[in-house]
Amino acid sequence: MDPSDERLNPAVSIATRIFDNDRALGAALAERIIDGLGMASRAGRPYLLGCPGGRSLLSTYQALGRLTAERAVDLSPLVLVMMDDYVLADGRGFVHVPFDAHYSCRRFAFHEIAAALDGAVNAPDRDRIWLPDPTEPHRYDRLITQSGGIDMFLLASGASDGHIAFNPPGSPRDSITRIVELSAQTRVDNMVTFPDFNSLDEVPAHGVSVGISTIAELSRSAVMVCLGPRKRQTTRRIIEADRYDRSWPATIVTEMPNAELWIDLGTA
Repeated sequence: MDPSDERLNPAVSIATRIFDNDRALGAALAERIIDGLGMASRAGRPYLLGCPGGRSLLSTYQALGRLTAERAVDLSPLVLVMMDDYVLADGRGFVHVPFDAHYSCRRFAFHEIAAALDGAVNAPDRDRIWLPDPTEPHRYDRLITQSGGIDMFLLASGASDGHIAFNPPGSPRDSITRIVELSAQTRVDNMVTFPDFNSLDEVPAHGVSVGISTIAELSRSAVMVCLGPRKRQTTRRIIEADRYDRSWPATIVTEMPNAELWIDLGTA
């Protein structure tokens, strides 16, 4: 189903779609990505897909893998642009957490996204899975810019504080890819995302993350996905916003070109 925005709020500032469940949402979003891949392929250019880790986009990644395999879609233009990863201090700076850590976003990129696409033609290889380098994070924005920008940024929001990527409340509008100190609430939220954490002490305190400006200024389009009752607060904050609100970073989606909010009935 796809009712109008008025179902949520008569004055919403962002186009909003409601789906019966996460599977229906994921299938529809996968179709849109496939359409974009086709346009990029015909134009002979790469298709940069901004990707978060975590559970919100799992149904989309799975549907994309299923549909591209069934239709023999050529994924050679596809570049997966990951948003962030946890980092650890090594005495000289910061480094990625170990690849095999259960909470590693690098691991998620390979095991949950790339693996879902294995059955497609020319599935992304290591060179087409990008992550910011914690030793030189600012270079990520330059790489994205030089590659033509992100065609579609898939976005998710923290349930309790509206963080987007690892950008905590208070993040400046002009922030770029950088090392971020994670807020306590973000770390609590991530214990739900990665349930193998046994205590808050096990959750790293820092991450390397795209910035608010990276997301807003380097993207041609965006879809913010909010699923389930836990995301009702962030959905309300987004649909009531008309500009970026530093107290709830996910509201940056209201300032982005061709941006939409997609939710399921559990969220509505």
